Amino acid sequence: MKIAIRFTVFFIVVIALIFLTFIKTSIGIGLVIIGLLAIGLYDILQTKRSILRNFPIIGHMRFLLESISPELHQYFIEGNTKGKPISRNVRTYVYSRAKLENENHPFGTELNVNQENYIWMRHSIYAAKRLQESPRSLVGNHQCSQPYSASLFNISAMSFGALSKNAISALNLGAKLGGFMHDTGEGGISPYHLLGGDLVYQVGTGYFGCRTLEGKFSAENFAKTVNIPQVKMISLKLSQGAKPGHGGILPASKNNEEIAKIRGVEPHVTIFSPPSHTAFSNPIEMMEFIGELRRLSNGKPVGFKLAVGNKKEFIAICEAIIQTNIIPDFITVDGAEGGTGAAPLDFTDHVGMPWEEALAFVVDTLRGYDLKKHIKVITATRIFTAFDIFKALSIGADLTNSARGMMLAIGCIQALKCHTNECPTGVATNNPRLVNGLVIAQKDKRVFNYHERILADFMDLLSAAGCSSTQELSRDFIYKKKQDKTYSFQEIYPDVEIGSMLR
Repeated sequence: MKIAIRFTVFFIVVIALIFLTFIKTSIGIGLVIIGLLAIGLYDILQTKRSILRNFPIIGHMRFLLESISPELHQYFIEGNTKGKPISRNVRTYVYSRAKLENENHPFGTELNVNQENYIWMRHSIYAAKRLQESPRSLVGNHQCSQPYSASLFNISAMSFGALSKNAISALNLGAKLGGFMHDTGEGGISPYHLLGGDLVYQVGTGYFGCRTLEGKFSAENFAKTVNIPQVKMISLKLSQGAKPGHGGILPASKNNEEIAKIRGVEPHVTIFSPPSHTAFSNPIEMMEFIGELRRLSNGKPVGFKLAVGNKKEFIAICEAIIQTNIIPDFITVDGAEGGTGAAPLDFTDHVGMPWEEALAFVVDTLRGYDLKKHIKVITATRIFTAFDIFKALSIGADLTNSARGMMLAIGCIQALKCHTNECPTGVATNNPRLVNGLVIAQKDKRVFNYHERILADFMDLLSAAGCSSTQELSRDFIYKKKQDKTYSFQEIYPDVEIGSMLR
């Protein structure tokens, strides 16, 4: 009986085929029945999938439903505040600002304000006069001869290859329209990065754009790459939050001839960047390398990006800065919640320090070594809303970057197919059929709109807090619910006395 139930559909197809041999019917129906019988026979005879052997024909429903499970969950199951990694409300926030649609939210908050880790900002009954122009921050200390005035909100590192040529083009043109910076990611500078937007050139462990044929760092190729007007800053990538301690991954399905030529690698194979750099192996050598990058770039701002793991290693970097007197112009802090197109699950879920703690630690350590006055801190994890910017600057950051927020602005729907080359919106794919669906002339304006509106929202929050300048922000402005009590960030992360670690 159990066998009969499992093979019910297959038996029905067989019976239907026998029945059709005795009656006249359309050729189409006959072909359908024959096709189903062929599928059933294949399912029974194949050895790779147990479900299909045990449930021929109907077993394919399982794989069909599995393939569309993210869409089913997103459209029919998830609530406005529960979507992962980005909730529906946050996605709607980005979409509405990118499209210049209604930006208001009805009926009050949907968050549980009494739950553990609920975060809020204090406001003042004496609101300050709202700023008319968004503040900017000058990146470049006294050792830099070409400082750069940066927006408070910028495009975080996303490589050509991970993102499509149309996506990169839209982002760069949006950056040009809004006067903010576009981080190239570690994949090198493509023609689609050179449409007028200001660039941050990222030097990853694969040295794409500045490598020898053997994959080592090439000073000559680096100098050729960065000494163009569009490149304003150079970022040395030590690690990223989504996969700290693991190099970047470009799946073979995305690595076409054009991308391989730009990166200087073989096409149609998966490219794994090394987990660490070969140009240096300790903090002193790292500072000397940063000094060389500054020299080769003729004094452009040079910094590094990292996800914090071992606190002692970052402290050692600060001590190396003091010892060598080579001071980076900026440090970009990533958190374990950071996004990626492809990474092992163990790394995304369980490696690296969470963003909030990492940012506070880096800022406090720089203050302890009296380096914060020379080094701008950029942060680049889960920055989607104006409150995210407000919170980051209150903790001690100077600037913010966003990757997934900018992806949403150009049409990403969180389909979670970044690693498959089948992104349905043409953002994270190199499939020409899908890429063509992303119209650059429409999406660049959405990047610009999102940037402008989120900073307008930020200035509203700054005014509501009673502040006329970002310099007035401190950890006293942010509060978190913990164990049925509310603490300010100042209590959770007490400020470190300037210079205290030098003593």
